[in-house]
Amino acid sequence: MRLSALLPLIFAAGFGLANAQTTASPNVKVTPLGSHTGEFCPLDRAMVFEDPDGTRILYDAGRTVRGPDDSRLGKIDAVLLSHVHGDHLGDRIQPSANAGTCGSPDFSKVIAPGSNTVNIAVGKKSKLIVGGEMGKYFSLKMKEAGGDPAQVQLVRFGATSKIGGVTIASVPAVHSNGLDPAFLHKDHADALEANGLTAYMGPPGGFVVTFSNGLVVYLSGDTGVTAEQEIVVRRMYKAGLVVLNIGGTFTTGPVEAAYVINELVKPQAVIASHANELATEGGKLRAGTKTEMFTKASNVPVYLPLSGRTMEFAASGACAAGC
Repeated sequence: MRLSALLPLIFAAGFGLANAQTTASPNVKVTPLGSHTGEFCPLDRAMVFEDPDGTRILYDAGRTVRGPDDSRLGKIDAVLLSHVHGDHLGDRIQPSANAGTCGSPDFSKVIAPGSNTVNIAVGKKSKLIVGGEMGKYFSLKMKEAGGDPAQVQLVRFGATSKIGGVTIASVPAVHSNGLDPAFLHKDHADALEANGLTAYMGPPGGFVVTFSNGLVVYLSGDTGVTAEQEIVVRRMYKAGLVVLNIGGTFTTGPVEAAYVINELVKPQAVIASHANELATEGGKLRAGTKTEMFTKASNVPVYLPLSGRTMEFAASGACAAGC
């Protein structure tokens, strides 16, 4: 065949490839994995972030991800754990999808002294990224559960880790990080329990995650108001999207959380998290809730992490779809 005859075919093939590349989504996908489909319930913590390059990050699996076989998970390249409290590490899980009610989920399947987080990392053969003094503990737990201790990556404040096209930095959180004796072998657990103690695992943390499309996301973990939210998260990393705890009692409440958003981080948008309440009904925000108070007090769009509903965010932090 003559070159002149081949040229149209070559051009068409090249155009098709270029067109496929330009139509691929440049956005980061965020999918909450809560206890009840389409709702924002009291113990919802877990979210999956998918980079445009396909890298998938699970943040704080907690109790609402039903282990490594949960069909909602898909491929997971890294699991992030902010701290070891049971509602984040995962001492128990639901026995089935939507077990119990949104206001009172059924977490009757006990995982401790193992943990949901480690089981998922082992089952998905993913990295487990932790801070503080958690590295050695989780390396041992990973081995006990049949995984490779090398899967655990310790990322303390100021350090970063790279997973695919995603860069993960550890940032401070103002909270506590005591490991419940239920996660320990019986002799150690009994000794701590008898003295009213927990095993302290060093400081808790949050994360700043930079995706390949340029989006910078601040994952607060559990925290009170801290100066690092301005100095590190805003000034240094320039976070455009925030996932922030708003539940009060043990962390920032709705008024304090709105101050963090309005005065310290100043992102383009925020996803409410860790509300510790029945925040929605039928997928709609319930009146008189802390979540409603936070939404009204914030100067930027607040999005609800409705379980199973995927949102997409552009490089700036603005919602591009699904919000």
